[in-house]
Amino acid sequence: MNSFLLNPETCLPEDGCAGTLVGRVQLDVGPAVVVVREDGVYDLTAVAPTMSTLLDADDPAALVRKASDLPRIGDLAAILANSAHDACDPSKPWFLCPIDLQAVKASGVTFVASLLERVIEEQARGDAGKAEAVRKTMMDALGTDLSEIQPGSDSATRLKELLIERGVWSQYLEVGIGPDAEIFTKTQPMASVGIGAEIGILAASTWNNPEPEIVLAVSSAGKTVGATLGNDVNLRDMEGRSALLLGKAKDNNASSAIGPFIRLFDDTFGIDDVRRAELAMTVEGPEGYTLTGSSNMAKISRDPLDLVQQAIGANHQYPDGFVLFLGTMFAPVEDRDEPGAGFTHKVGDVVRIETPKLGALVNRVTTSDKAPKWEFGVRALVANLARRGLADRI
Repeated sequence: MNSFLLNPETCLPEDGCAGTLVGRVQLDVGPAVVVVREDGVYDLTAVAPTMSTLLDADDPAALVRKASDLPRIGDLAAILANSAHDACDPSKPWFLCPIDLQAVKASGVTFVASLLERVIEEQARGDAGKAEAVRKTMMDALGTDLSEIQPGSDSATRLKELLIERGVWSQYLEVGIGPDAEIFTKTQPMASVGIGAEIGILAASTWNNPEPEIVLAVSSAGKTVGATLGNDVNLRDMEGRSALLLGKAKDNNASSAIGPFIRLFDDTFGIDDVRRAELAMTVEGPEGYTLTGSSNMAKISRDPLDLVQQAIGANHQYPDGFVLFLGTMFAPVEDRDEPGAGFTHKVGDVVRIETPKLGALVNRVTTSDKAPKWEFGVRALVANLARRGLADRI
């Protein structure tokens, strides 16, 4: 991975450290919760031994701002540079995924563009070669702009009845314009990777893509307290064959990337910034190929806080908090190799996801069987904190 991609100038938000930026760093003694400040990266572990603990505070941003006499871990530039998967010195600190004990949830088909592509995957049965013909058929059948449809509304119900009559109703349309959002488990706690790490696709997949998304950080009480960036790596051929293969399409080794930092809600950043955000994404291939795209949060079909409310409540609790991928409108259809085959990843692709208020998340694509094995889970974290005398403060 090119070292110039992992430095403060390219990875920090446009206003630098003006906001409250927290994350996790691997130290020689184990993972540490940290705050990123103008003059370096500081250890918050004495304040909150886990990110889950920190985000459950009454006011996480205020708690971080008031923290003083924190141990300084090092320069941000040095720690970022050491986070590159192919240049990491394990004797020095590097950034981890900024969450730990939280559940990792995701909301699907929350944008019209990606909604249509999910329907196309389903109708094409996961065959990329059939996608363009199916796309034309679907657009002709819809005869309306789905972005004008409010999910769960009377007009959505009427459209559903019409499409059923025409024989083109889909389970993806159900969650896209119906009253109930799709909320699924992306991966397990502690399984996501951070900035600079390799992200994984299945070696058997021939049709897949990155999914640049904003990820909300939510406390155990259901309060949204911050946001970060995520790559909800997606295998279009697997899910297209059957929606029951969603786990195989979404939850594989290194298939969830989150970072670089969580920006806590404070007077510099809040939910309205999330609602207005526009994500930019670049894929640079090993053969010189470049793909660019964007995802505009203003075009989301459901409000981010509505998605949070559908994920947590009287029927579903998260005692360690959770993070929620908000979905993407990015669904690349440009051909990379064969005409009509659309886009798919190659090993060695470098994926950069960025937005001005949250910075940039950078990862390199490999296959899940070649990515570093996930070995440090919840039990390992608790044991590590116990050795450090911190387990009773989780």
